[in-house]
Amino acid sequence: MTYEKIIFQDFGVTAELSTFMTEDGITEQHAILHVEPRGDLFAGQFQRLQQAEEALLHNEACAGSQVVFKRYFLSDATNQASALSPHPFPTLPFRGLGGPSALSHIQQPPLDGSKVAVWLYLVHGMDVENHDGLVIARHNGYEHLWMMGMCVPEGDSAQQTTTLLQQYEDLLQRHGATLADNCIRTWFYVRDVDTQYAGMVRARRENFQEQGLTENTHFIASTGIGGSPADTKALVQLGTYALVGFAPEQQRYLYAKTHLNPTYEYGVTFERGTTISYGDRSHVFISGTASINNRGEVVHVGDIVKQTHRMWENVEALLKEADASFDDVAQIIVYLRDTGDYNVVKELFASRFPGIPCVITLAPVCRPTWLIEMECLAIKAAKNAEYRDF
Repeated sequence: MTYEKIIFQDFGVTAELSTFMTEDGITEQHAILHVEPRGDLFAGQFQRLQQAEEALLHNEACAGSQVVFKRYFLSDATNQASALSPHPFPTLPFRGLGGPSALSHIQQPPLDGSKVAVWLYLVHGMDVENHDGLVIARHNGYEHLWMMGMCVPEGDSAQQTTTLLQQYEDLLQRHGATLADNCIRTWFYVRDVDTQYAGMVRARRENFQEQGLTENTHFIASTGIGGSPADTKALVQLGTYALVGFAPEQQRYLYAKTHLNPTYEYGVTFERGTTISYGDRSHVFISGTASINNRGEVVHVGDIVKQTHRMWENVEALLKEADASFDDVAQIIVYLRDTGDYNVVKELFASRFPGIPCVITLAPVCRPTWLIEMECLAIKAAKNAEYRDF
């Protein structure tokens, strides 16, 4: 993994870029772009960010790469989403949001003072197509299915979660896949997470049981976090990644039982992490992780610094179980409950992970006493002769 920062001075944008490259395989890149607040309105910041995105794709570092998905972190999604798409309130049935990539946006304000930031996932050497919002990247017998920005405006948080999952399961079925066998990663964004999270959790658990996802089988790596969809009637927004064409033994779940307990012990249904092994690399998906111990208790209540260190320790244990480390991490998203903690957390992350693309957002964690949560994705070089390359 290599890291670099590309500064687009004219646009006031800094692109943090990670690149995983093999001698003759697919190149993967993750970029997080930060726009410098210059006292301009959202339209001006977004225009500068778009110009920097275009410049990045023409930069030597990303020559020939395609964007598979992009996620915008917005300070006011309801008022800003119309600038991103002719359909600012994506709803089911699924429809494309424009462009070849899976596009989503969520109100999780960047805490650097700007109104918008973006996370891009790019590949070089794959066929990428957009089928009415479902992006499929194909190579070497694998199909990678990305569906982002799904939400519905009717019902409470439980009903919306049920509808979203059922519609997504129908979509997977049309592509020869199932939730249990093929879905690798999910993101559940919950409006007013302190009051609406319980409904989402209940509906997800009930749906998973119907799909054969239980404590005796497996769940799915996931983040469930505070975030407001653009549509004010939408209480839950869902993003997903699924994989078709792999053997079951290529997938392994991560537990780090010395540090964390199984999630079902406190009533939720997700995996702490998942690793997918290919012939030439492994992908490691680390779910949203906070300062928790192996009894399911919040550790270091009220202390943002100690919670950050314990969170890192937990993530490191999960990565180690996948034969990876922070040196293999391609991107990090940090979620904070209190804007007043931003400067402290920014310095902590800048000191420990100076090169890794990272965005710090305002997004309350599912338990009020958790002050911080993070998720990340790692890519580790490997030689697995029994599997096809990525």
